Amino acid sequence: MRRSTVSAVIWLFACGPSVAQTQPSKTPSPVVPPAAAKAVCANPNALGVARTVEIDTTGGPGFGFEQYKAYDFLQDKEIVLTFDDGPQVGTTKAILDALQTHCTKATFFSIGKMALGMPEILRDVIKRGHTVGSHTMTHASIRKKKSKQEAIEEIEKGLSAVKRAAGVPIAPFFRFPFLQDSPEALEHLASRNIAAFSMDVDSFDFKFRNAEQMVKDTMAKLDKKGKGILLLHDIQPVTAKAMPALLDALKAGGYKIVHVRPKAPAATIAEFDALIEKDVKGLPGAAADRPTSSIIKTVPNE
Repeated sequence: MRRSTVSAVIWLFACGPSVAQTQPSKTPSPVVPPAAAKAVCANPNALGVARTVEIDTTGGPGFGFEQYKAYDFLQDKEIVLTFDDGPQVGTTKAILDALQTHCTKATFFSIGKMALGMPEILRDVIKRGHTVGSHTMTHASIRKKKSKQEAIEEIEKGLSAVKRAAGVPIAPFFRFPFLQDSPEALEHLASRNIAAFSMDVDSFDFKFRNAEQMVKDTMAKLDKKGKGILLLHDIQPVTAKAMPALLDALKAGGYKIVHVRPKAPAATIAEFDALIEKDVKGLPGAAADRPTSSIIKTVPNE
């Protein structure tokens, strides 16, 4: 079988325990309870997770051939499911339920203000074993910021806010709103060891009102590409409605899901953590109800 080019920043886990000794994380990981016995998927036609890919984000690598063409870790027919702009009432839960029915995993790039407003939804994302990254504080275009410092603040406040809402460290994965990066912002992410995620296939789900047509159009794009990082939005009602059919279509089309996780969690900056703390207005911290974060440990194939 042909294997895609795999950089040294990526560890692949097809089955069994880790095959490599990782370096100690600069940010202490929270205590993770012993893993429960592997759950049996009730759906015999589930997509599941074909592979778990752990990424070392040192130096801020970029992924997604729409913009960043250095790393290709996907084999033919492999898909990474990603969702932007949430969390949101109703739609995020519906998407989570559809993913759970197929016993599969995705990556959610959350907006800081959304996460602070609906932390219980974000914590549900984490409890269900998905990866959570950040998507700025307010979904502002980084390119349109008046200064480099304003751009950095938008990125860092978003990271601190999503982590605060999650109650646990999140992944050092970032997606630019509108996919509009800048040299200065990319340099900042690199200095912070945060990976930039673009995409390979854009569903343009926000343009659709008909779920059936959205599924048909997305599958046509995937069939043309053959593999890739798929961009969706968990705030879109049409996406929530289409998700069961889309996952069924992926299974029928022979596609396989790859779940991406970081080698180490994101480290926030105290200055921005303090700014966010002023705005949380009673948001509970991580205590007895602290969700188990599965995004910061290496696991066997799921």
